[in-house]
Amino acid sequence: MAAKLDAPITVEAAAGAAFVFARGRIADLSRLEEARAAAPPIFARTVFAAGEVLDLPGSDGQPGRADRVTPLLAAINARRGQGDGPWQSVWVEYPDTNDGKELSPLARSLETRLDGALRTGGSIHADATLRLHVFLTAGTHALVGTSSDPERSAWPLGIPRLRMPGGAPSRSTLKLAEAFAVLLDHGDRAALRPGLHAVDLGAAPGGWTWQLARRGLKVTAIDNGPLKGGVADDPLVTHLREDGLRWRPRRAVDWLVCDIVEQPMRIAEMIGHWIADGATRRAIFNLKLPMKKRYDEVRRCEARIADIIDRAGLNHALRMRQLYHDREEVTAYVKRID
Repeated sequence: MAAKLDAPITVEAAAGAAFVFARGRIADLSRLEEARAAAPPIFARTVFAAGEVLDLPGSDGQPGRADRVTPLLAAINARRGQGDGPWQSVWVEYPDTNDGKELSPLARSLETRLDGALRTGGSIHADATLRLHVFLTAGTHALVGTSSDPERSAWPLGIPRLRMPGGAPSRSTLKLAEAFAVLLDHGDRAALRPGLHAVDLGAAPGGWTWQLARRGLKVTAIDNGPLKGGVADDPLVTHLREDGLRWRPRRAVDWLVCDIVEQPMRIAEMIGHWIADGATRRAIFNLKLPMKKRYDEVRRCEARIADIIDRAGLNHALRMRQLYHDREEVTAYVKRID
């Protein structure tokens, strides 16, 4: 993304910190939005443009009594005076680490007080498009910034509050539920409707098949292993004990999902051919990443998918993100565009 800005950017990251500073001066913030659209962040849950790190009181041994609201409001009002805002809401966040989670009581308290003060001052409007972020790097340091569509997270810290549904045979079901929420727009989600046909490659024990069937889709589950729980007897599910890497449907399907543990390039090529050959219109899949050069591998897979589909003379859209419920992988959504 920094390369797309054509501006001097320095990146600062500390191992285990769970956040990254990309420092630089951007005269026109619309260029930041253009850069994010051209090179969407893959491994970042939340991205926002902020000023310098703000020092907060609280280092006197009594942090609970320190007045952090006043300096935060001063920094926020300075942004408003420079043309930023109004904002739809204010989120006070912190690193998703063990140390960071100790800041959660402080974050909740600050968010309540800031929200009240900003609403009283007319800086919070329900129809605004921007979101105000206060990110606590520590109890005595914070960043104040703004995010806007399309890449901002729908959840504080980028963590969706999904509960393990009763009846689902495995926790992997949450990955597909999050993919539906993060990677699909309103029109795409509308295409997850009863009566459509889907294929789940590497289905066992059935967590992804369960997500599709509960939405009323007819699912062909491909896996040599067994399905577990109620999904095994679901009338919407047909289980075929075959190799998911080789199996193809006799007729085109509406959706393909795939969570097979395999080399990422092999999965990327398989998905590309499913789209290029007209076997499916849409696919959600995971790429299990190597230990090193993960970003480079993602980009290689992205380019390979594009090459296969382009050679078929088709247009497509592709989004990739590392989701909260992912581990050493990224989740991708690709669709054919007519």
